[in-house]
Amino acid sequence: MNDRHKEQYIFGIRAIIEAIQAGKEIDRLYVKKDMGSDLSRELLDVARTHGVPVQRVPIERINRITRKNHQGALAILATVSYYKVEQIVPMLFESGDNPFLVVLDGVTDMRNFGAIARTCDCAGVNAIVIPEHGSATVNADAIKTSAGALNYVPVCRERNLVDAIRYLKNSGFVIVGTSDKNAVNYTRVDYTVPVAVVLGAEDRGISPEVMRLCDNRVAIPEFGHINSLNVSVAGGIILYEVVRQRLDDNQIVD
Repeated sequence: MNDRHKEQYIFGIRAIIEAIQAGKEIDRLYVKKDMGSDLSRELLDVARTHGVPVQRVPIERINRITRKNHQGALAILATVSYYKVEQIVPMLFESGDNPFLVVLDGVTDMRNFGAIARTCDCAGVNAIVIPEHGSATVNADAIKTSAGALNYVPVCRERNLVDAIRYLKNSGFVIVGTSDKNAVNYTRVDYTVPVAVVLGAEDRGISPEVMRLCDNRVAIPEFGHINSLNVSVAGGIILYEVVRQRLDDNQIVD
């Protein structure tokens, strides 16, 4: 049996509506492509109001998960609770922490997501920020790949990643993005201040809208023939530069 089938899910339009309204954490909602009844429109409205990511899929996609009377709708329950940056950031400042966040812009590979989360936990990252759409999510596979780190590192899932980064900037964060254009060596940036490190998708990097918000663009020197570090490896290198600088600044007890 596919591991996806081990995930907890709710099927049936009315059952899903009631679950969302009752405050159940929904990771994603699959809806049959051509569904257009009044009840299905109510479901989509409720999902939109509560920030539940919706994917229009062929009926076969839902049938592979369950053959029960799903009515063309199936909700995968979240494995962990998601947060918003507006919840996390004030608590970090109030507790006296020097905030350290990681933003994933378009990282869809579950293994990379899990590996990055594992490094985040080891490096003392306070939270990971992901978009609602176009991102890997916290499911059983991601938690396994992270060696359980996703049970400890809060994940903020944002409807609009650009707005979330603007909020971080307005809160005093320096935004550092990885780039191969107009970038400085990753060691030449000051990470001893509140910082959010942005990692982009391997195929396209950081989106232009997010890159425009970055205060610094950094690159890791590469001397081989491939010139393409895996995003989880690149992330690990930069995150531990943050750790090194904060250790030197006596912000972390070694």
